[in-house]
Amino acid sequence: MPAATALPPQTCVGHVHLKVSDLDRAIAFYSGVLGFEVTQRYGPQAAFLSAGGYHHHIGLNTWESAGGHAPKPGTTGLYHVAFLFPDRASLGQAIDRVLAAGIALDGAADHGVSEAVYLRDPDGNGVELYRDRPEADWPRAPDGTLAMMNARLDVGALIAEGRAAA
Repeated sequence: MPAATALPPQTCVGHVHLKVSDLDRAIAFYSGVLGFEVTQRYGPQAAFLSAGGYHHHIGLNTWESAGGHAPKPGTTGLYHVAFLFPDRASLGQAIDRVLAAGIALDGAADHGVSEAVYLRDPDGNGVELYRDRPEADWPRAPDGTLAMMNARLDVGALIAEGRAAA
């Protein structure tokens, strides 16, 4: 396989499109809990959601999956989708809504470059909610390479910061 050329630094993931078993339940999670806005709906089969008026960051459909089951452990597929928040306060507010909805966190970590929590959507898809630290604050090894970590994250402090900003 030939070597790939580097992508422009402005390249980003534009959206994720998920197969779900129950469209209304998925919309209740992604809109009602996480706060994405429904931008368009195709009857009972598909919906598109976004933050900030973009056409869509998330596509949801039941075209091949209505009433289906989550993939079994040990199979290939999406590990998780990650949603980047602009700051600690907005991340803390999202975590507060998740916990208030009775959704358990699978984990939480300070990666040095970011702070993240992990959970599952109603179809068992992995979801990461995170915020990046400024690049100047990223941990580095003596040779200048990234030195990411997996340290304890103070989730309570994030929630408190979110509540204070509300």
